[in-house]
Amino acid sequence: MEAHVQPGAYKDVVLFLATAGIVVPLFRRWKVSPILGFLGAGLLLGPHGLGRLSDRAPWLSFLTIGNPDEVAQLAEFGVVFLLFMIGLELSWERLRALRRYVFGLGALQVGLCLTVTAGLSLAAGQPPGAALAIGAALALSSTAIVMPILTEQKRQHSLAGRTTFSVLLFQDLAVAPILVTLTLLGRRDAPPTLSPDLLLAFAPAVIGIVVLLVAGRLLLRPMLRSVAKAKSEELFVAASLLVVIGAGLVSALAGLSMALGAFIAGLLLAETEFRHEVEVTIEPFKGLLLGLFFVSIGIGLDLPLLAARPWTIIGVAFGLMAANGVVIFVLARLFRVKTRAAAEVALLLAGAGEFAFVILGQAMDQRLVDRTTGQSLLVAATLSMTCIPALAALGARLGGRALSPAELPPERSGDAHGSSTPAVLIAGYGRVGRLVGEMLSRHGVAWVAAEADARGVERARRAGESIFFGDAARPEFLLRCGLADAPALVVTMDNPDGAEAIVATARQLRPDLTIVARARDARHAQRLYDLGATDAVPETVEASLQLSEALLVEIGVPMGLVIASIHERRDEFRKALNRPDSLGGRTRARRRPQ
Repeated sequence: MEAHVQPGAYKDVVLFLATAGIVVPLFRRWKVSPILGFLGAGLLLGPHGLGRLSDRAPWLSFLTIGNPDEVAQLAEFGVVFLLFMIGLELSWERLRALRRYVFGLGALQVGLCLTVTAGLSLAAGQPPGAALAIGAALALSSTAIVMPILTEQKRQHSLAGRTTFSVLLFQDLAVAPILVTLTLLGRRDAPPTLSPDLLLAFAPAVIGIVVLLVAGRLLLRPMLRSVAKAKSEELFVAASLLVVIGAGLVSALAGLSMALGAFIAGLLLAETEFRHEVEVTIEPFKGLLLGLFFVSIGIGLDLPLLAARPWTIIGVAFGLMAANGVVIFVLARLFRVKTRAAAEVALLLAGAGEFAFVILGQAMDQRLVDRTTGQSLLVAATLSMTCIPALAALGARLGGRALSPAELPPERSGDAHGSSTPAVLIAGYGRVGRLVGEMLSRHGVAWVAAEADARGVERARRAGESIFFGDAARPEFLLRCGLADAPALVVTMDNPDGAEAIVATARQLRPDLTIVARARDARHAQRLYDLGATDAVPETVEASLQLSEALLVEIGVPMGLVIASIHERRDEFRKALNRPDSLGGRTRARRRPQ
């Protein structure tokens, strides 16, 4: 007997998908961050929005989210996927370059903001344990809101962006010790001292990090290499999701946050040839789950409590932002961050973050903080989070020019994603692609290759070449390989359909790009010109010309005359194939001055 599916069981999913379909296009058209739209949608669809009117109008129950707790549990994966993507965009070299900001500025920010907030809580009459929990919860900012905003504004590589990320990274590292400390506080009346019990409490976290690092180094690349050889897109998606969620679960079992485990997995994958393909695969999941996370934050805004204690909650929210902002600005200036950048960092990090819900939730469960106080603080934290997009917009105006990638700290030479020099992109790294790469290297031209054959990528990686596994016909993959800054694209694939798809995609993304493509014959070269190739080199024509050159030289025709005639005949072929109405770069370049 088949189980009957209840349509109402999927109501929350349908509501969220409908919200995403409306919010994202509408807010992008208005040039407003979709984050505000998701927050507002959560407020409207939650139990404190339309849900309060469902008793009077039962039909409104179909427009409200019925299980906020289930939504919140799933929404946590939004932060997990975000940290994974951040890890992928980093490298150990860049992380070491930022260590002064991470372990210096970040540690001081958490310590001082925690101390200031805890001191204010003590002055307000809270017991020491509750004051410590409140200070810890409100000292952490929102990675899930700040990092997408920086990415949208293209300021993640600015001085303020790098400083902000460094502080957020230390905050994520601090979550595990904070939760362990709260657990110990919940067991004892007095604050714990340095003892074997305290050290043992931190042991699982250390072991968890070691397991993630060792297992990641040994297993991640072989697993993805095996999956890539299967040439199944669905299997690669499943493997990518397994890496993210599996690393998060291992981290959670060790008492750490799932987001930290995903971040470590991302860091490990950032050094592999699968980095860009995994990024393209995970991006849609990250976007949807982050949207769901912001909806859950909006749902958690308790409007009745805000209406009952408006001035207290609003005062706490703005007092929190003011205190955090001042502390962060002063610390940033002490670390010699320029005044405008320091102000931008302070505005970005002034609000509370998603871990406030985790820390205060645990503190309330362990009765360190009473429910009324805890719920009021959560509403104040949510209110401060809704102000972050506006604060970020103000910070961007104060921050001024964003730094270009060339101004970033240098990374390991030879690593494509860390190089500050725009590199020629080679699509296809078979015999032809390897020869093109060798010639570019001989002339000191930086290059990076993309190849869909896992075995070929493995051989090239072992030889120390800069190459990534992935489908170069996908626009997201091309952009992540550096197409936006590449001086040229060389398409060397022997698959005519694949070469045409890459040329068409690249021309659409970069109308000004020089594209040189390998063609099978004259007819194929003509199609490539029509799709936007600057130059198409047909194999049959080139083979004929080389045979003619060798023959003419052997029978005694002077070399100079032979070379001149070969060049002349090659130009005739190009003119015949690249018609005036095609997208090819040569005829188009000649028409531009007119």
